[in-house]
Amino acid sequence: MTENSGKPHLIVEADGGSRGNPGPAGYGALVRNPVTGQVLAERAETIGRATNNVAEYRGLIAGLEAVVEFEPSTVEVRMDSKLVVEQMSGRWKIKHADLRPLALHARRLSQRLPRVTYTWIPREQNSAADRLANQALDGVPIGAANPTVKRRRSGVREEAGTTMADSRSTEAPTRDQDSSELLLAAPTRMYLVRHGLTAHTADRRFSGLNDLPLTEQGTAQIVAVAARLAARGSIGAVLSSPLRRTRESAQMVADALHLPLGIDDALVELDFGAFEGLLWSEAQATYPEEFRAFRESTDVGPPGGESIFSVRARVELALRRILSEHEGRDVVVLTHVTPIKVLLCMALDVPLSTVHRFFLAPASVSIVEWYADGRASVTLVNDTSHWEGA
Repeated sequence: MTENSGKPHLIVEADGGSRGNPGPAGYGALVRNPVTGQVLAERAETIGRATNNVAEYRGLIAGLEAVVEFEPSTVEVRMDSKLVVEQMSGRWKIKHADLRPLALHARRLSQRLPRVTYTWIPREQNSAADRLANQALDGVPIGAANPTVKRRRSGVREEAGTTMADSRSTEAPTRDQDSSELLLAAPTRMYLVRHGLTAHTADRRFSGLNDLPLTEQGTAQIVAVAARLAARGSIGAVLSSPLRRTRESAQMVADALHLPLGIDDALVELDFGAFEGLLWSEAQATYPEEFRAFRESTDVGPPGGESIFSVRARVELALRRILSEHEGRDVVVLTHVTPIKVLLCMALDVPLSTVHRFFLAPASVSIVEWYADGRASVTLVNDTSHWEGA
């Protein structure tokens, strides 16, 4: 794609800030036509407790997600963060562990664009993005000062910023295509099932990448789930995280449905690093600052572990695959607490920090329907009626 192909050259302005560093943080980003000066899209969101640098990277990611929708020929990213500009330009190494997954996410986005360059600008020249970041922190809705700006599309976006409707087909609908075809298409119904009880689950310990088996009670829970799902008569696929507790659970479901079991590595639980196997109280006492940072920001992982934001990046990839390979079918996805919560956040189009407001019991079932036009409908959350009291 060349600049004379009729595609526009666009500017991304991005910023982020933390009131405390670390402290309450937010980002702002916009897409601008450099010829007319028109703002084509704006993004702003609070991200919980984070550092300035994390917030700045989140602003960059939001800006890249927004600009992809316009299919530009070239993109110039302008930021007043010397660190982000130099790191994304490849001149500085990324030493801080919290920034590496964010930089990787941004780099993957930029690879889906024909050409991206990064320019450092003085803070006073980045006032529009700075205003958006402060609006987010002050609770001012995006677009409040300019109600005509382009709003973020509902539904899930790929890493490259396309809508879920785009990711469901190799060819986007034309302008002449009757939109009713998308509205009438059967949704992909996803049964999100958490694995059954393990020793860690019963004690409410951090349980990430371990290989614990189900307990006897956990097995009984999943047997009940399998019977409930088999009675539906419409499920066409069973997918699982590769960890033992999910594979054991998923195999029982697959056997009850007489279906093969598929494994997707992207569905694994969050890596809790140094928190693994600890009670919440133990983690808080042993790593007080790290525990607080992990709870307050989805961009910060436990020591040696993974952030919730990183889980979202890989879960989005898994979701794309599922919707591409099983479009319009009913699918069981047997996984863990964090991936299910992330999928619910994406379906509801709510901030990722909402993961802390869901409770999901072992062997619970949640249902999300994903539509071809990008909409999603959450029809059930944390249903345990199939095994409670058994």
